[in-house]
Amino acid sequence: MSDVKLVIFDWDGTVMDSVGRIVSSMRAAASYVGVAVPSVEEVKHIIGLSIDPALAKLFPDADSAQREALFVHYRDQYVLHDTTPTPLFDGAEALFKQLAEQNVLLAVATGKARKGLDRIFNETGLAQYFATSRCADEAQSKPHPDMLLQIIQQLGVNSAEAVMVGDTSHDLKMAQAIAMPRVGVSHGAHDVAVLQHYQPLAIIDYLADLPAVIFKEGIRG
Repeated sequence: MSDVKLVIFDWDGTVMDSVGRIVSSMRAAASYVGVAVPSVEEVKHIIGLSIDPALAKLFPDADSAQREALFVHYRDQYVLHDTTPTPLFDGAEALFKQLAEQNVLLAVATGKARKGLDRIFNETGLAQYFATSRCADEAQSKPHPDMLLQIIQQLGVNSAEAVMVGDTSHDLKMAQAIAMPRVGVSHGAHDVAVLQHYQPLAIIDYLADLPAVIFKEGIRG
């Protein structure tokens, strides 16, 4: 593994414990619109995808008007009505600070829309740590590697010098597609057995464990 210059984080289920709210908001939207309510596991499977392919997978029989209504009600439920807590995972900000102090660039590649990520950045004050970010409305949906390609091109880093950190198969698959090293996290949407399929460097239980994985060769002392 080359010297790590860049670490790219997924957001939901990786940095922020928001899977519960995503699931409950999507199920509430389906109930409101009057379509079949997907199971918890079905919703967890689409977390990380952009909204259009996510809705297509969850509601294949819905027409365009129903999908538009699902999007509107999901968004309103998530932002305005659902009170399920969405805390940062333990050690998130400390990790960002540690990596920044080691002159590692940080970025975000997320299934959130830009408006949603900017809202979270404003609420948490974490934008200061990230050199750039790509959102669902700025690139092709995961697992296509478009987000990662845009990020490394902008920052002048090659794929071997970056690490993708994520909780879903979509995250790891897009990194695998461009031979980017990748690390799974076990506390998000997809099971460890699913993540293992994409040959991550490791699957960690805590964000604080990340430096030991990516710097295990002593490449930063």
